[in-house]
Amino acid sequence: MHRRKIAVITSTRADYGILRPLLQKIDQDEALTLELIVTGSHLLQEHGYTLQEIKKDFTTFTKVAMHLSDNTAVQNSIAMAQLQSNMTTTLNNLTPDIVVILGDRFEILSVAISAMMLHIPIAHLHGGELTQGAMDDSIRHAVTKLSHLHFTATQEYAQRVIQMGEEPHRVYNVGALGVENIKNISLMSKEELENSLHFQFQKQNLLVTYHPQTLSKYTPKEQIQTLLDALEHFRDTGIIFTKSNIDEGGEIINKALQKYVDTHPHTLLVDSLGMQRYFSAIKVVDCVVGNSSSGILEVPSFHTPTVDIGERQKGRIYAPSVLKTPLEKQSIIHTINKALSHTFQTTLTTLKNPYEGENTSFQIKEILKKTSLEQLQYKKFFTP
Repeated sequence: MHRRKIAVITSTRADYGILRPLLQKIDQDEALTLELIVTGSHLLQEHGYTLQEIKKDFTTFTKVAMHLSDNTAVQNSIAMAQLQSNMTTTLNNLTPDIVVILGDRFEILSVAISAMMLHIPIAHLHGGELTQGAMDDSIRHAVTKLSHLHFTATQEYAQRVIQMGEEPHRVYNVGALGVENIKNISLMSKEELENSLHFQFQKQNLLVTYHPQTLSKYTPKEQIQTLLDALEHFRDTGIIFTKSNIDEGGEIINKALQKYVDTHPHTLLVDSLGMQRYFSAIKVVDCVVGNSSSGILEVPSFHTPTVDIGERQKGRIYAPSVLKTPLEKQSIIHTINKALSHTFQTTLTTLKNPYEGENTSFQIKEILKKTSLEQLQYKKFFTP
């Protein structure tokens, strides 16, 4: 009996945390063979070398190098071309029956092109979403058109994928994998988290993740400086920063964060928290601040407020716990204060996360296992 071979690509700490339960279910299914492919920032020391986190869960995987000398547009474009070349060789050697990719990062586009050229069907997670302040928006939609199966996080996103001409029988609204993770992970206590991070929480605490807003009129240096100027208002607050991603300008942001932490008490900068510590920190802190998609997708499940800054996530569906603010110092201060207020926090006790599905990873695994692959690549443009 042929075991269907499923290749799953992870390129960042964020997508690995999301994909982990799906990876485990594929690996445990006797009818399937998991080919885990690790690339991107997982292999970079300056981003925490998060391959070490993967090694705790899986002993068998394939590394695919992606050469990033800096975070400029030119180097990222060159790195995409190199990754496409390396990924093509890898996929050709592994001969998977289907490739699974998540999200909208530039390295994922390279993977999708490689799979397409090798005539390997593609399953895409988190299509149909909008993030109008970043080039990720264009990448996500391009990947949707290259893909053959679509697993969306809400019904509205499923309808948008269909609106793009994808046939309805290819589109499955299953909810967000990251939200499912929250139900199944054992969280650390405040004291355990403090010991693990060598950090003492204060009476009031923030968790901050800020990535470059790649379509902004402001430079990455100006963006992060505006946020740090606003955080000066919260002097007696404990602040945990997680490093920016490898997008253009990410290195500039990380250097500014390190300089800030070096001169401010009660602050900490980490390369990567890992999923358990990250979720545990969300539970402990009073507010999550920045522009990460996690603040929109997962944080609402903890009934913790999110202050979403700028345009990077513009267009997504927001839970009531998410407060938006433009990238302006006084507005950021005002919005964080609102999020921290007792009045606002008491409104979140009965919050339901719009991204919550049911048995998301199991649903995806079963569809990947049972879908006929023979006609999957023959796509027709669907007109509603």
